Amino acid sequence: MLATLTSKGQFTLPKEIRERLGLTPGSRLDFSIDERGMLVARPVTTTALGLARSFAKSGRKPVSVAAMKEAVEKTAAEMNPRKKR
Repeated sequence: MLATLTSKGQFTLPKEIRERLGLTPGSRLDFSIDERGMLVARPVTTTALGLARSFAKSGRKPVSVAAMKEAVEKTAAEMNPRKKR
């Protein structure tokens, strides 16, 4: 699947990818480049940043302390990866 970058640095994700990732208008993606130089895009849902967004909206299910702890640990690990030995 191809996407074209606009002069403003924007592109449209193909519908199949949006549907597979469960993305809707307003969804956020976290971009990184892996050790092979490949672009990685992850939906921001279970990270600490994703949880923070859920607090602002009423009508959402409560998030357990265990889920918050897991999300914080996952985000910390992704932001500060240790070298594999």
